[in-house]
Amino acid sequence: MNRLGLLGLLCAALLGVVPCQEEQGQALTKFAWVMCLTGAFLSLRDGEKLVSECNKTEDSVCTRCESGHYQPSWTKEKHCAPHDICEGNAGLIVKTQGDATHNTVCQCRAGTHCSDISCQTCVENQPCQLGFGFVAAKAMDRMSSPCEPCAEGTFSNVSSKTEPCHPWTSCEEKGLVMKVKGTNSSDVICESSRRSSLSVLIPITAAVVTCLVGVCIYCLVHTDSRRRVPKEIEAGEPGENPDTQQPMEQDENVLPVQETLLRGQPVAQEDGKESRISEQEML
Repeated sequence: MNRLGLLGLLCAALLGVVPCQEEQGQALTKFAWVMCLTGAFLSLRDGEKLVSECNKTEDSVCTRCESGHYQPSWTKEKHCAPHDICEGNAGLIVKTQGDATHNTVCQCRAGTHCSDISCQTCVENQPCQLGFGFVAAKAMDRMSSPCEPCAEGTFSNVSSKTEPCHPWTSCEEKGLVMKVKGTNSSDVICESSRRSSLSVLIPITAAVVTCLVGVCIYCLVHTDSRRRVPKEIEAGEPGENPDTQQPMEQDENVLPVQETLLRGQPVAQEDGKESRISEQEML
């Protein structure tokens, strides 16, 4: 028999649907006794503990949990569980005060988080490093470090206990184009579309100009070479040797140099001076 069926029978018994037999007097009905044996009469309500179990003559006796204790469901136990104590020395404070049916919930002080899953002690939050952002929801929960890695499209370029991850700048919204893509620790770098166009056109223009200059130099060199070839051919015609020197024709008008003795020594006499030397010799 499932629990729902037992509860239904229990309600019927409590409402007196099953009458007591006269010969039993104060004794429990057979139905009630069966319920007692199955444990249905044990701690009938949450927040209660068992004082005494039922028997053939008496129902089970329950009582409310004492202060600082709780019982979340029916039980055969004769005591309630104590509330957790939020130790201030461990950095814990009360988040939700416990009652007869619920335990006390502790949490870490602001600026700290649980050291482990049991959350018996707290540790101070460290500043979120570059590439990590502060998450307010995790800080409020205080069950783990409030820092988490920045997702794609966000960044954090500071070490802080309060700064979250910020979205990348939208270059398109500013009428710009993206020059450098962002990372989890740096924003994107934008530039004007005109400057971007110039950065592309300038290298292309420089390459074209360089090619044109190269072509011009090539053409000039080959044109000069073609001009020199006919001249060399003309200079090298057969029967003519540019290195052969032509004999110089003797000028018929030039008279030969005559030698004359002067005091017994030969002296070269220039043209037109023969008569003068003779006169001197005669003297």
